[in-house]
Amino acid sequence: MRASSLLVLLLGACALVSSPGLQARRVTANAQKLYDTLAQASDQYRAGLAQLRQGETGPGREAIRKASAELLDAARRCGDTRGCDTSRFLAAYDVLVQQGADLAAGGEGFGAGEAGVAGAGDRSGVLGVMPEAGRSITLLKGRDLREIIELNEPVKAAMAEWLTWMRPSLITSWENYQQMRFLMWPEYEKAGLPEALLFGILAKESNGRVHAVSRAGAAGPMQFMPATGARFGLGWRDGFDTRYDPQLAARASVLYFNERFAELNNDLAFAVAAYNGGEGRALRLKQASGGKDFWDPAVYSQLPPETRDYVPYVLAAAWLFLHPEEYGLEFPAVNGAATVMKLAAPASIYQLSICLGGPREGFFRPLRNLNPRHEPHTLLAAGTELRVPVAVPPLYQASCITGPRAELAVALMAASKPTVPATATRAPSNAPAATARSYRVKSGDTLSSIARRHRCTSAESLARSNGRRSPYVLRTGQQIRLAGCG
Repeated sequence: MRASSLLVLLLGACALVSSPGLQARRVTANAQKLYDTLAQASDQYRAGLAQLRQGETGPGREAIRKASAELLDAARRCGDTRGCDTSRFLAAYDVLVQQGADLAAGGEGFGAGEAGVAGAGDRSGVLGVMPEAGRSITLLKGRDLREIIELNEPVKAAMAEWLTWMRPSLITSWENYQQMRFLMWPEYEKAGLPEALLFGILAKESNGRVHAVSRAGAAGPMQFMPATGARFGLGWRDGFDTRYDPQLAARASVLYFNERFAELNNDLAFAVAAYNGGEGRALRLKQASGGKDFWDPAVYSQLPPETRDYVPYVLAAAWLFLHPEEYGLEFPAVNGAATVMKLAAPASIYQLSICLGGPREGFFRPLRNLNPRHEPHTLLAAGTELRVPVAVPPLYQASCITGPRAELAVALMAASKPTVPATATRAPSNAPAATARSYRVKSGDTLSSIARRHRCTSAESLARSNGRRSPYVLRTGQQIRLAGCG
């Protein structure tokens, strides 16, 4: 762009700002244009549904695809337009997607009930929120996060790693987060905490994998240790470790951070250090700092090496979340809307992931993250309701109930179950039959993974046979009796 042209644009912008009445009229007009697009796209979507009902599959799907793209684009622009109400787009999109799901299900509906009602929560046809310019909310305790994050040498070094060899991990974290955003971000938004902080913690802790488990026993998307999780409402409920629940984990991290901010005078770096290295150590270091900055060598050098790395990585990821364009970082567009789908036939998450096909990354991770209570290999009964991306129900109807791909998925799942020939581990002829075996715990093991690997009834039964109570904390080298397994 020529300098003269840029000057004209800047002068025009200044004139607009200096004239509030004109600005309001123009914004109102722009919002109305988006509402008109909403109405047109809704009509086009319904026309596509009508074509599908008449058996015109190809034209109907193309009409729905174009209408969805126009609606989503208008919704994104609405978030940046003063006077534009994004809830109108959410309500309309919710209704339309539910109508499509009802059609795909033969009229019974996926997650039938209070479908299409904005604010219906988990019973709504669409569980996700419309895409928005969410990165604009950056305040932390009244201060702009972009002013709090210090771009010092450690943070810059961490940023360089995120942008080079760790770039795929950062992108994966973004994609995983977008699928769970409707569950996690509202917890931070209600508490007035910045979304960038949530993303920074998630990217460093788990890459957005709900079932991540550390060597030390931290688990879930926000990596809570059992004891810390229990303090903030996480633990075993009805046979499920709620540390793996993305919404509850986000809520627990909000409670944790608010507690840390209260005792650390809203110091972001110290709070992040506490998340990794323990609140007691962070508080003692803060109190003994004599008012020195977190990054002062006299303070920073007293942190464990892991925490000295952890804090810059989290803050660098948060900064890149806020400023991707400045660093040539392109976060892919991800439709984070989800719906509820009822299984028409028994299937596991593994099996569904095979028959659904889909984009480059497939649907395994979204299905796993959105349904943390279900083990991926467990055969789920017909009628089971699953949270799924909005793209899944039509693919499920087309490929996963009957047909070649459904049969292929079943065959592949059957073939994936390992069998060990009796001759492969031949015992001495005089050896007595063992009634119970044992297993030595390795780094990264959990009771669930051990139970799954050795075909035990459940993690809970394995815990009972070893006299263990929740929370189930394992130590590397510990012996676990495999009673009732095999």
